[in-house]
Amino acid sequence: MKKLAVVALGGNAILRGDEKGTIEQQELNATETLENLVHLIKEGYEIVITHGNGPQVGNILMRNDAGEQLYNISPMPLDICVADSQGGIGYMIERMMRNVLKKHGIKKNVITMVTLVEVDKKDPAFDNPSKRIGKIYTKDEAEKLNRDKDWIFKSTPKFGGGFRRVVPSPIPLEIINKETIELLMKNGNIVIAAGGGGIPVYYDEEKNVRTLDAVIDKDMASSLLATNIKADELYILTDVSFIYKDFGKPSQEKLEFLDYNDTIRYLEMGTFAEGTMEPKIKACLSFIDKGGKKSVITEAKKLEDKSYGSKITMRYDS
Repeated sequence: MKKLAVVALGGNAILRGDEKGTIEQQELNATETLENLVHLIKEGYEIVITHGNGPQVGNILMRNDAGEQLYNISPMPLDICVADSQGGIGYMIERMMRNVLKKHGIKKNVITMVTLVEVDKKDPAFDNPSKRIGKIYTKDEAEKLNRDKDWIFKSTPKFGGGFRRVVPSPIPLEIINKETIELLMKNGNIVIAAGGGGIPVYYDEEKNVRTLDAVIDKDMASSLLATNIKADELYILTDVSFIYKDFGKPSQEKLEFLDYNDTIRYLEMGTFAEGTMEPKIKACLSFIDKGGKKSVITEAKKLEDKSYGSKITMRYDS
């Protein structure tokens, strides 16, 4: 039996550090990252690739603003911007993946799927928007946009002041395209899906699909997708090789092998950085809790190393 894996590419897989984000830079970074997935493919894994979209969707929103202000072009809503980024980034990853496969003599089809993700329109996140998106505005600009468009803003002291729009980040409930993704994957295709966490939607009283101004955490969506398609393993690729206890402190300690229970204990102790590693840990735990066999957090370049990354495995209390 072939193993099924979902591989979530972190932001540094496509755009790194203070790069400007030219298409040449993004293609080079994507190719370097995808080279590391060849090992899994040669080991017999069928894979689905997910990815972030933070910088890219931010740029799309800025183009929205510029087009409206300079040329009176009607701006597109957030769901269209997320779909735009899914298509653009997915196409780039697909093209680079095809080239990598050709280089290694591997014959596989690659397909990109714009992915819808169901959320609850009554999720508490809608009462407390917290996910910052788009450009930084002055106080006057933010107040005007709040009046004109009912956008909500929060200050950004990390970047020297100013204000950024915040939107809800609800919990993903179901990958709407899951059956198609699973079918394609099990038939030997590499599928690129759930880009940027997917497009948040809900069903109205008549079961029509409706959209919301929100974004979904990419790692939580990847975890849910892995569960929905009955994957064996979840890989979250980031810019560190291992999970660390008390990262950046004198008490820092590498955590290479973790079971579900130990990970829960560390999480409750506040061991993992909020907003960076903590969401990844929660995504991994969710996958294991719902039947997944193994979650791995590591750097892409470590995948071929048999001792790669931090591994979270099944609970032992049953």
